[in-house]
Amino acid sequence: MEIKNTILGLIRTLDTFVQLPSEQIYNLIVMAQNHFEIFSVFQKYMEEEEIVRDSIRSICKELEQASREIITILQGVHKPKGLSQISALCEKGREKFSNVKNLYESLKGKVPTDEFYRYHEHWRFVTQRLVFSAAFIVYLESKKLIEREEAAEFLGINDYLLHNFILNNFYSFSFTVSADPADAFHVELDDFLIGLLLLAEELTRLSLNCATYGEYHRPVEISEFVSEMNVGFRLLNLKNDLLRKKFDGLKYNLKKIEEVVYDLSIRGLIPVAKS
Repeated sequence: MEIKNTILGLIRTLDTFVQLPSEQIYNLIVMAQNHFEIFSVFQKYMEEEEIVRDSIRSICKELEQASREIITILQGVHKPKGLSQISALCEKGREKFSNVKNLYESLKGKVPTDEFYRYHEHWRFVTQRLVFSAAFIVYLESKKLIEREEAAEFLGINDYLLHNFILNNFYSFSFTVSADPADAFHVELDDFLIGLLLLAEELTRLSLNCATYGEYHRPVEISEFVSEMNVGFRLLNLKNDLLRKKFDGLKYNLKKIEEVVYDLSIRGLIPVAKS
């Protein structure tokens, strides 16, 4: 009350300059103070959020560098003598993933609880490339398609959240959820699927190089693998987004691989029945 009277007293001295009642001027001052306090809270929140984003960006830059190093190593399979060094190249690639695991652990600590999707865009694309690298290693070693759990292990994200999805509009599959419900840091489904589509692009290139270097049986194996992948993706009801656009490119990759197999078969370089 005393503060109000003091303010009103000061305002009355300005009556000759301000053509407003003293009480109304006081209310405007109080309102301005309230607005200042409200927006000060907003400003503090924005500053704190920017600090979090900066720390996340810093880790993501290191992840991108690690991803480039892994991809560079795996590109060795496309060299003339690369096919004979697959085991060594895959081992080197796996060793590089140890650093990736540490970085994802640091990233997990920076992301506030239950705000995974708020910051997900920062590491979305690098995760897709790392999933691709992991899938490429698994294929080169065993000629099998990587599973999402295995991809999560490569990245050190053992606690992953797998959403329900519908196949062919009839069958609904529910996969195991993280053991810790509070831990929502996971390999996003779209990121995993795009990583697989990137694998198909890389295998298209590999099939061409294998034919060039005389490894005629590999294009046939790649053709069967990508064909089965194509069938699997066709079961998914994909929307018109980045994943859908990537999937549209899969049929063109498969066509290129089949053309390689066809050229090898008409030249008698592989058995017709096998092709």
